[in-house]
Order: sequence, then structure tokens, then C-alpha cells
Amino acid sequence: MHLLTPILAQTDIDEVLGSGAITARSIAESWDNQWLDLLQNNTTNNLYGALTSLGVFFAVGTLLFFMLQWLKDLIYNDYGRPISALIWPFIVVILLNNTGSGSILSNLTLGVRNLINTVNQQVVSTANAEQVYQQALNMSVAEEVAGSLLRPCQSLTGEQQTQCFVKANDKLTILWQEYRNLYGNKAWIDRLESKVNYIAYGTGPVSEASFNALLGSTIQTGIKNFLVSLQYAFQNLIEATMLLIAALGPLAVGGSLLPVAGKPIFAWLTGFLSIGISKFSFNIIAVLTAAVIVNGPGQDVNVDPDLMWFMIFLGVLAPVLSLLVAAAGGFAVFNAISNTSELVKERI
Repeated sequence: MHLLTPILAQTDIDEVLGSGAITARSIAESWDNQWLDLLQNNTTNNLYGALTSLGVFFAVGTLLFFMLQWLKDLIYNDYGRPISALIWPFIVVILLNNTGSGSILSNLTLGVRNLINTVNQQVVSTANAEQVYQQALNMSVAEEVAGSLLRPCQSLTGEQQTQCFVKANDKLTILWQEYRNLYGNKAWIDRLESKVNYIAYGTGPVSEASFNALLGSTIQTGIKNFLVSLQYAFQNLIEATMLLIAALGPLAVGGSLLPVAGKPIFAWLTGFLSIGISKFSFNIIAVLTAAVIVNGPGQDVNVDPDLMWFMIFLGVLAPVLSLLVAAAGGFAVFNAISNTSELVKERI
């Protein structure tokens, strides 16, 4: 799930509402293209193809250590363990085999990524969660959008200031209507519109203190811009990290013939799933928190909350919390995979 990123410095209302959605779609599509280019165009000239060749080299190099350990087990363990261990060379050969349209490993990796994205989309689509998320974000930055249009009028006087306020209010009227088209008649929209009308049509000059009290300061605007960018960067970091882990898959598979208890392929799979858990966790946290805002202060016209905490939560605390959950989940997944492999080995 990507955000409807607000562009606070712009005065074109269509751009304020639409640029973020277009950017999010283009970034999502560019990541999809990167995955397809990396994992499906699996030739020797491709990065993943080169890493697959390196993985094969690792597999051949570690096969010597595997055979030494296998012969040792054959001598001392009555055939049981050596026979079960023979499955690993077959797994490595099958996964790294290039069929022309990509190796089996690349196709499986792409399939797991698509599964993670499908589940993630189901999470954010539940109960119109993405719209709730975007509405809470717009509630948090709407005052800054209005302030960016009204603030230049503050330095003017007389008729010039009046005309400036009228032009700014005309643009903001379009913004309020767009918000109502998206979210319906909400109390927070009426509350903000009343604030702006007080500034635009109030009697006497507007002081710095009253202006900032109504629409916030430029410093607060900059901080909110930074926090929105921070959480958006975190989502892109998740995508980049998942792609990086996917690219290292052939090396993990090639090194899995080493006679060690913890196979590199288990660590690789755990890391891949952990990033997926982090993605789920961030979106669930963001959606639940957004629902609290939309269903709480967003429904009360008399409540004028400071939603800076929501921006801090999205930009800093939610990413940290999702990474902690992913670390705990990854540890559990690694133990489950290791225990399952040991159980299978004992059964064979």
C-alpha cells in the first residue's frame, strides 16, 4: 500500500490530490518491472543470471566438503544419515537449473513475492482500509495545504490582502469539494473550512499568532513533509530490501551443500519472509491507527486535535515496530524451518 502523498508547496489543487497517487502507481509499477527484469530475464548477461552462475560455482566448490562429510557419515552412521543427506544435491541442482525463461528458483521467488503482495493487498483492501488511511493522512496535512495557499497573503495589506485571500479561498473551495467527493461530508472538512473562512473573511488584520494557531507554522509544515517522506521512503526500502534478498537467493542455495547445521537457504528464506512480515505489520499498524483518527476526532466538528503524533507514528514509530515484529516472526520462522528439516531427515 502506498500513500496519497500530499504536495504541500503546490497551489494547483488537482496536483495536490493527484500527484501522490500517480507517483505511488508509477513507483509500484517500476518495482514490478524490476522484479520481472531481474528474475524472468535470466540470462548470463542479466544480474540474476550472473548470480545464478556464481551460485552454481559455490555449489560445485562446496560439493567437495559435502562429499567428505557424506563419506564420513557413511562409514560411521549405518547409512541412515548419508541417505537422507543425498536430498540436498538434488535440491540444489533443481533450483539452480536454468530452463531458458529463468531458473526454478527465480520462478519460485517471484511466486512467493506475488503471494506476499496479494496477501498485503487483501489486508489493505479490507473494510476500505486504504481510503481510511489516506483520509487520516489528509486530515493530518490538510491545514498545511491550506496554510501554503493562505500564508503568502499575510505579508500583504489592504485590498491586496483581501484579493489574495479571495483567490486562495477559491482554490481551497475546490479542495474542500474534492475532499467531500472522496470521503463524503466529514466533520473535519467542515471544521477546517470554517477556520479558513475566519481568516479569509474575518475583520481586521490577521496576526502571526492567530494565523499559526489556526493553520500551523512553516516549521510544522516542513516537519510533516519530512515525516510523510520518511514513511514513504520506508515502504520503498522494504521493496528494495526484498528485491536484494531475492537476488542473493542463488548464492544461498549454492552454499547449502556446506556440512553445517544451519543451511544458508534457511536463512535466506527466513529473511525473505521476514521482510514480508514487516510489510504486513506496517500496513496493519497504519490502517488501525488511521481508523482510530477517522472514527474519533474526524467525526467530531468540535474537536480540533493536533495530529502531529500520527505523522511521527507513521514516519518513525510504525517502521521501528514493524521491524521488531518482523525480527520476532523471522526468528520463529527460522526455528520452524530448521525443526521441520530435522524431522524430515529423521523420517527418511
